[in-house]
Amino acid sequence: MKIAVIGLGYVGLPLAMVFAEAGTEVVGVEAVAERCDEVNAGRSYIQDVTSEALKKMVDKGLIHATTDYAATEDCDADIICLPTPLSANREPDLTLVKDATEKLAGHLRRGQLVTLESTTYPGTTRDELAPILEAGSGLVAGVDFHLAFSPERVDPGRTDYTTKTTPKVVGGLTPACTARALEVYGPALDHVVPVSTPEVAEMTKLLENIFRSVNIALMNELAMLCDRMKVDVWEVIDAAATKPFGFMKFQPGPGLGGHCIPVDPFYLSWKAREFDFWTEFIELAGKVNENMPYFCVEKLHRALNTRQKSLNGARLLVLGVAYKADIDDLRESPALKVIRLLRAHGADVDYHDPYCAELPEFDLKSVDLEEYRRIAGYDAVVIVTAHSALDYRTIVQEADLVVDFRNATAGIPSAGNVWKL
Repeated sequence: MKIAVIGLGYVGLPLAMVFAEAGTEVVGVEAVAERCDEVNAGRSYIQDVTSEALKKMVDKGLIHATTDYAATEDCDADIICLPTPLSANREPDLTLVKDATEKLAGHLRRGQLVTLESTTYPGTTRDELAPILEAGSGLVAGVDFHLAFSPERVDPGRTDYTTKTTPKVVGGLTPACTARALEVYGPALDHVVPVSTPEVAEMTKLLENIFRSVNIALMNELAMLCDRMKVDVWEVIDAAATKPFGFMKFQPGPGLGGHCIPVDPFYLSWKAREFDFWTEFIELAGKVNENMPYFCVEKLHRALNTRQKSLNGARLLVLGVAYKADIDDLRESPALKVIRLLRAHGADVDYHDPYCAELPEFDLKSVDLEEYRRIAGYDAVVIVTAHSALDYRTIVQEADLVVDFRNATAGIPSAGNVWKL
C-alpha cells in the first residue's frame, strides 16, 4: 500500500510517520518547498516527530516529500491534513482545503480513497469536497472512488495518547467508503472507530472541542467570581476533584490557545445559523474565554497598584508564550494577546520561554534569565504558560511580585508577593 498525506504540519507529519513505521510507503505533498527539503533530509520541524525517527523512515524509502500533486496518482489513498482557520469575521475559511482538493482532483483515479482530516463543520466532506473531486476527475464519489472524513485528534506534546494510540473515528460517504478507510487506517493505528456518515465524524470532532471550551469557560467565569469574592478558585477546584463521580477537573487560565479549541466551536455556530438555530451556550463560552486575557491584564494592574506602580512604564517579564506547557506551539496562544495588551498600556515587556526563541511580530527574543538573577530587575513576573523546566520556587524567592495565571506556584511559600488568577 502507498498513501499520500497532503499537508506536512502538526497533523500531517506525525500521521505520515505512523504509516511509515507500520511499513506503508508515504508521499507527503507540501506546498512549502523548504519543508519538503527538510523532510527529505530527515530533519523534523515538528516537536512530536524526532529527526532521528524521521531520518530512519526517509533512509528506508518510506517517506518522501514533494510539492507535486502528480505524485498522488499511484497512491491507494490521499489524506488531506490542512489548516481550517477562521476568517477575520470569524467564519470558516476552507480556502486551503478547497485549493488542495482541486489540485488533487486532476490526479484522482478510480478506486482511490480520499480522506479529509481537517476540522470543519458537518457537511463539508459531502457538500464541498465531493463536488470538487467529481468535477475535476469525472469520477463519482462513493461509486468510482471512496470518500471519508476522519478527524485529527492531535494534542501536541502529549506522550500517553499519540496519533497511533488515540482511537481514530472514520465516517465514509457510503458503507463501502467506510470499509475502505478502515482497511487503510487499520494496519497503522491501534484502534479505528467506524461511524455511519461523514457528518457524524465531523460533528464528533466539534463536540470534543466544544466540550472542553464550555467547561474551561465555566472555570474561567468561576475564577473571575472567586476573585471578586476573595476565594481561592484553585483550592475550590482541587476540593471538588476529590469527588470520584459526577465531576471532571478543568482549570481556568489566561485564555484558550492551540489549533482547535479557540476555533472549532465557531465552525458549528456558523453552520447552525443555516438551520435557523443559535448556539447561545457555545457562543457564551467563547465570549468568556475571549475575555480572559483582558481580565488577567486588569488583575496584573491591581497587583502593581499594591506596589504603587502602574502598567504604564512597568518592566514586566512574561514567563511562557506557547499556548500550553512544554511545547513550542504559538498558535492562538493567549500569551500573544496578553503581551499585545500590556504594550498597549505602555508596559515594557520581556519574555522567557525555553521552547520559543523569538516572537518576530513583537520584535522580541526570549531573554536569558542568567540562572534567575535577572528576575529581581522586573516590576512583576507574569506566569502565562507554566513550562515544567522553570524553577518556580526560585522565581518566587527572587521576584518582587509574581502574578500567576496557571497556579504554577502552588505549594510554594511566599512573602505575600504572589498573586494568582
